[in-house]
Amino acid sequence: MPDKIRVLVADDQTLVRTGFRVILEAEGDIEVVAEADTGTEAIRQAQLVEPDVILMDIRMPELDGLSATEQIRRHPNPPTIIVLTTFDQNEYVYRALRAGAAGFLLKDSPSSRLIAAVRAAATGDSLIEPAITRRLVERFAEPVQPQGLPPELAALTDRELDVLRLLARGLSNAEIAADLVVAETTVKTHVARVLAKLGVRDRVQAVVAAYETGFANRS
Repeated sequence: MPDKIRVLVADDQTLVRTGFRVILEAEGDIEVVAEADTGTEAIRQAQLVEPDVILMDIRMPELDGLSATEQIRRHPNPPTIIVLTTFDQNEYVYRALRAGAAGFLLKDSPSSRLIAAVRAAATGDSLIEPAITRRLVERFAEPVQPQGLPPELAALTDRELDVLRLLARGLSNAEIAADLVVAETTVKTHVARVLAKLGVRDRVQAVVAAYETGFANRS
């Protein structure tokens, strides 16, 4: 991880951007290097300043945050994007994760949660609010759950399934390590293998796969 985590804040409200800057720059290891008030400007600033992490609002003028996220994630070596919004309907949650966001936090989350999410994103980890996880459960809930292991997950070992199950609950690497009573480096290895076997680009996409296959709903 770099000496300071470089953050771009994209939100159409000046007071919100200022609030995020004050919260984040009170931490010695985080620096807000740019701001954007539209989705188009977020894309431009992402290319200009090359941040490590972007805090992306969903509803912005010119281009919404989800479309901006999709475009930025198509660039080579894209930054990690955390979507923040006051709108927590299921369709926003799912679209944000599908767009390539590494985390999804509500704007009324505690500042400590925001800081933890930025730090997690900078290390390739992610944090998803428990409320968001519940909405994913509701989004993919089925009246009758399928029996047995979904064929898409057949290549995973029992330990890798344990890790995927905990990922789907929104746990960070450190929290998974504590739950399984293993080293955090071991968890990182398991996560990497899960991503490779599922053919997904990041841990959040693995969570989406866990819900789409029905695995997480039974876990």
